[in-house]
Amino acid sequence: MSKTLKIQQKTQSYVSTTNACKLCKPLGACLAFRGIEGCVPYLHGSQGCATYMRRYIISHFREPIDIASSSLSEKHAVYGGGPNLMKGILNIMDKYGAKIIGVATTCLTETIGDDVPRLLKEFEAEFGDRELPTLVNVSTPSYSGTHMEGFHATVRAVIDQLATGDGKTRRRGEEETGRGGDEHTESKTVNILPGLCSPADTRYLKEILGDFGISGTILPDISETLDAPAQLDYEKIPEGGTPLAAIQGMGSSQATIEFGQVCQRSHSTGGQLLQERFHVPLYSIGMPIGLRECDRFFDVLEEVSGCPTPRKHELERGRLVDAYVDGHKYVFGKRAVVYGEEDLVVGLTAFLAEIGIKPVLCASGGNSGHFQDAIAAVTSDILTETPIVKEGFDFYEISEEIEQLEPDILIGTSKGYPIARKHNIPLIRAGFPIHDRFGSQRILHLGYRGTQTLLDRIINAFIDKKQADSPVGYGYL
Repeated sequence: MSKTLKIQQKTQSYVSTTNACKLCKPLGACLAFRGIEGCVPYLHGSQGCATYMRRYIISHFREPIDIASSSLSEKHAVYGGGPNLMKGILNIMDKYGAKIIGVATTCLTETIGDDVPRLLKEFEAEFGDRELPTLVNVSTPSYSGTHMEGFHATVRAVIDQLATGDGKTRRRGEEETGRGGDEHTESKTVNILPGLCSPADTRYLKEILGDFGISGTILPDISETLDAPAQLDYEKIPEGGTPLAAIQGMGSSQATIEFGQVCQRSHSTGGQLLQERFHVPLYSIGMPIGLRECDRFFDVLEEVSGCPTPRKHELERGRLVDAYVDGHKYVFGKRAVVYGEEDLVVGLTAFLAEIGIKPVLCASGGNSGHFQDAIAAVTSDILTETPIVKEGFDFYEISEEIEQLEPDILIGTSKGYPIARKHNIPLIRAGFPIHDRFGSQRILHLGYRGTQTLLDRIINAFIDKKQADSPVGYGYL
């Protein structure tokens, strides 16, 4: 009885966040910068920010990751962090030989009002006699938004500050006016802005583009930088990532394909900037998870390449359809709670609706204001009623909802494991972070192949639960 009263009390008046279903903006910036060739992420703030984020990212990707810091103290909070910012850049140049330094702000430097673009311009003027790396900056206050907003803001900032219509290098402060009128002198390259997906997803996207004969620029490209092979000697900056020259040439590409139903509704994205400034045609699609969203992705690839879908991928699609039929008896009528990054939740929800699982709750720590519309857009013609959609939710609130909804499965990050354990519900781990399983960087989510993997994992989780709950322990189900 007392437990019920506690739950009701929080629902009515509790205003704090308990175990947030999101991460901070600068962390997303670090992930995006990590997918650029020769780039060192550099946090302008206190040392603790870089230490925390480095450790957090390492435990998911199982890769050594360096994140530089300007290491501000109480003194700098009063007098400003400009001198430390410049000293840190010089140290990175000397110790890493970075081609690009990605500077992201933190809550401390945003609060004291450090003008980072001005400071970087002064640095380039003062040390212009040296061979300087390319400097990119992005505003990512920790107290505003989520790691996904920081990720998308970083991708946009990189394009804004580096992309040109002719592929040439721009100096800091130079305006890029784009092309006059509707003129568009295009290359045969296609830009792919996939959002935060796994290194395995990125490798798969590159494979798909290659099969279509498309030369693609994927930004960011974490396929090697966050899932590298073993090396005899430690590399301070791992090989791989999107080359600077490719980023500079994005303004002359044939087209841009950008994933994400929510991000397209929320703010100006990198794809929208390329369209507005350089007239690069933009194809905005959802995360390609499930048959319909994957079909949309492959339709776009057919359009931009002028080639039909290769037989290899037609076969993968056919096997996925066959698996939908074979697995229907295991999943139909089941109830699911999906949580995590908004765009990933939308993609997973669309997929679940296709296979007959009812998403009863879609939750995210993000607060874009567009989550509900995005969920409705991918489910309204399949489900008889729209799932409960919650923005700005934390895991305490998700647990409260589960008490009433009684789902059969949870799908999301490892941060939901305590809830799954408490309610004895299977958890399918997807997205970022996953800290309690091995191989998180190799989980496939996207495309026909990724959808097939997700379907197999979900069905096997139901079978495993049924076997575990059975007093007999049937070996054939």
